[in-house]
Amino acid sequence: MPEALIVVLGVVLIVEGMPWFLSPRGTKRMLSELSQLNDNALRVVGLVFMLAGLLLVYFVKG
Repeated sequence: MPEALIVVLGVVLIVEGMPWFLSPRGTKRMLSELSQLNDNALRVVGLVFMLAGLLLVYFVKG
């Protein structure tokens, strides 16, 4: 189990680092635009991503 968590953390770090490596300017622009959204909109986006991840894990792991 701990090994699986470390692998998952590694994959998360790879995915999180990709935009910064591939397009640092685009990532900065996206963050600038995100900072202009209100808190409720950001919460909704966060909730949608969390639910999508939860559903993905549920369907894969059953």
